[in-house]
Amino acid sequence: MNIAEMPRDPAQRWEWIKYQLRIHGCAPAELARQLEITDRAIRAVKHAPYPRIERAIAERLDVKPMQLWPERWNLDGTPLRQRPNRAESLMTYHCTECSKDSRYVPVSHRKTGTEA
Repeated sequence: MNIAEMPRDPAQRWEWIKYQLRIHGCAPAELARQLEITDRAIRAVKHAPYPRIERAIAERLDVKPMQLWPERWNLDGTPLRQRPNRAESLMTYHCTECSKDSRYVPVSHRKTGTEA
C-alpha cells in the first residue's frame, strides 16, 4: 500500500480506505463486527473523528491514524479535537468513587403493592 496515492478529497479518501481494508482482508462490516459496533459507526468516521475506530482502521492498514486523516491532527502529532481529551482520556466509565457523587437514583417502575 502506497500512502502517497491516497486521495486528498475526504469522500474519495473514504472509498480508498474501504478498498485498502478489503485488500488487507477485512471489509468495513467485518471490522465493525470485530469491534462490536454497528456498520453505521464505521461509516461515521468518514465525517467525524472517532479515535477508537480511527486507530482500528489504521492498525489494519499498518499506518498511523494521522496519515489517514491529516486534517484531524496538529503538526506536532496531537489530535485536533472539538472536545479535547474526551476520547483519549484514560478514565474508566465504571469508577466507583465517581458514582458516589452522581445524582442518579434508581427508581422502581413497578408498584409492589405496599404503597398506599
